[in-house]
Amino acid sequence: MAEPSVKPIVVALAGNPNSGKTTVFNEITGARQHVGNYPGVTVEKKEGEREFAGRALHVVDLPGTYSLTAYSIEEIVARDFVIEEHPDVIVDVVDASNLERNLYLTSMFIELDVPVVVALNMMDVAEARGKHIDVTLLAELLGVRVVPLVARRGEGMKELLAAIVDAADHGQGQEVHVNFGPELEPHIAQLAGEISSRELADHLPARWLSIKLLEDDAQIRRRFEAAGEAGRAVLARAEEARRHLEQMIGDDAEVALADRRYGFVSGACREAITDAQLQRTDWSERVDAVVANRVIGLPVFFLFMWLMFEMVFRLGNPLMGWLDTFFAWLGTLTRATVPPGQLQSLLADGIIGGVGGVLVFLPNILLLFLAISFLEDSGYMARAAFVVDRIMHQVGLHGKSFISMLIGFGCTVPAVLSTRMLESPRERLVTILVVPLMSCGARLPVYILLAGAFFPAAWAGKVIFAVYALGVFLALLMARLFSKFLLTGPSRPFVMELPPYRWPTLKGTAVHMWDRGWMYVKKAGTTILAMSICMWFLLSHPTLPPDATLTDEQSARAAIEHSYAGRLGKFLEPALRPLGFDYRIATSLVAGLAAKEIVVSTMATVHSLGESDATSRELREALRRDPVFNPLVAVTLMVFVLIYIPCAATVAAIYKETGSWRWTGFAVGYTCVLAWAVAFVVYQVGRLLL
Repeated sequence: MAEPSVKPIVVALAGNPNSGKTTVFNEITGARQHVGNYPGVTVEKKEGEREFAGRALHVVDLPGTYSLTAYSIEEIVARDFVIEEHPDVIVDVVDASNLERNLYLTSMFIELDVPVVVALNMMDVAEARGKHIDVTLLAELLGVRVVPLVARRGEGMKELLAAIVDAADHGQGQEVHVNFGPELEPHIAQLAGEISSRELADHLPARWLSIKLLEDDAQIRRRFEAAGEAGRAVLARAEEARRHLEQMIGDDAEVALADRRYGFVSGACREAITDAQLQRTDWSERVDAVVANRVIGLPVFFLFMWLMFEMVFRLGNPLMGWLDTFFAWLGTLTRATVPPGQLQSLLADGIIGGVGGVLVFLPNILLLFLAISFLEDSGYMARAAFVVDRIMHQVGLHGKSFISMLIGFGCTVPAVLSTRMLESPRERLVTILVVPLMSCGARLPVYILLAGAFFPAAWAGKVIFAVYALGVFLALLMARLFSKFLLTGPSRPFVMELPPYRWPTLKGTAVHMWDRGWMYVKKAGTTILAMSICMWFLLSHPTLPPDATLTDEQSARAAIEHSYAGRLGKFLEPALRPLGFDYRIATSLVAGLAAKEIVVSTMATVHSLGESDATSRELREALRRDPVFNPLVAVTLMVFVLIYIPCAATVAAIYKETGSWRWTGFAVGYTCVLAWAVAFVVYQVGRLLL
């Protein structure tokens, strides 16, 4: 095998959302990926490496975007990377079944004079819709390399890699520019000449800079303002050209430029695409007639959610039982091999009882992420956001806000970060405030533990579904209240692309499931391990001298009450007593501030003191025997865990996104108050009815 060259080929991977860009990135880089953030912004930066034909490729996955007009954070990041970092090749992933819309971004990349390779993805979908694309003719019309792909099956990837290497070595080959017409082209040429003569282009194409000035691009305008008198002279000429164009064509120059780009793309598509125009309704339209229907779309969504939780509980329980048995054996082995004392207690009760008490729920977590990944990859999640758009407008939010809420079913941290796609600062802040009310995967172990302990298997999934539904209801209710009284303003119309339905690949769904599941495992091995050890120490110190007059159960209870954690729980108990909680539940809730899974591990630690082995099965039995617990208290506790203060990572994400301790503190405070109020109503009304 040839040795890769010293200097890698830097590849910028770009494309519209839902074009399959992530699949292409995964196919190119495999496991050789790393994730961070772009400097100064919260947009995720994914990079990876690949060797091909003796060449090293460094691939940067740019944020999905529809254009390079620098309106959103994603557009700014994508454009800045191309113009400032000078990639050797741009790979623009386009959806072959929606070619005309996707090639608008391609036309913008062509203007940057960087070698472009168009990855014509989803060719199978295009062909199924009766579209035949003349790839050779399309490449000639665009002046770029075009490679057909079916990325989800790995088809065409070698050809794509070969095209990347060829583009890096030989450049674009032929020069094709969008012809903006007799009114615009003279002004573009005049400005480009002036920019070149005044040596203001730096490393950027003068033609591209002149187009940006005619569009009155804010970033480019600031660049010329900083260039002194010469830059200001060019800006004055650009302003004069915009006024002249508006008088001549009766439209804003930016709109006229966009129209010409669309015309260029449309003409290329008319030449290169043969459409069979099948005289039948597309099957996706028939599906949309049901799942996106204004009347039955919402019940269908809730049906899918109910089926998802039934599947998670019924399939996950047997697998959870196997892990339970393993950790029970491990706890017994530890007690048999480690001499009695602090070390045995730390290993058996603190680490195995704490971390093991959380890891037993891994099958359920993976099943939940599997279901969510399937719905996302199939294209249904976008329909769900479309269906609830009418409701979202009634509560003062954009339909896209519900996408962030759906992401919150997996983890609240990326849900908070995803609010960047909302253009309105008001809608973004309201969404950030309410997404913590969506039940994340970290809360699921608490629900499974309590539902499994106090409800039969036939009802456990329904109880958990009801808790999730309550979270959605409360999120919408609080959004309405915040929009009406705290952050007033109109909500924007909902415009969102509905991606085509696809049958998710086993590989893609499994990768997405495992990526999210691995975060859960890493949390168990880091945060939860550390907190389990801390809670073990707080629950076992200071120690009480042995008292022969006390039974083992009485001695264990006295030891807990005497511990540091028990004293904190006792301090909080009066405030939580109206909810049916005692000091041990209070202690578990405090531990859950770090991560919600720790509520389970703390309960395991509390109830395992004096027990032979602390497994999930043993913990459920202990809760059933506990006089404080009953089905009503279990439901109340699930409701409280659903609502109260989000985990430490979410609090940090809220501060990072809002940049305000005031709003971060408000998010913490209102969820705490709301949790107490709703749990109080549930418990007190339940006592009256039962």
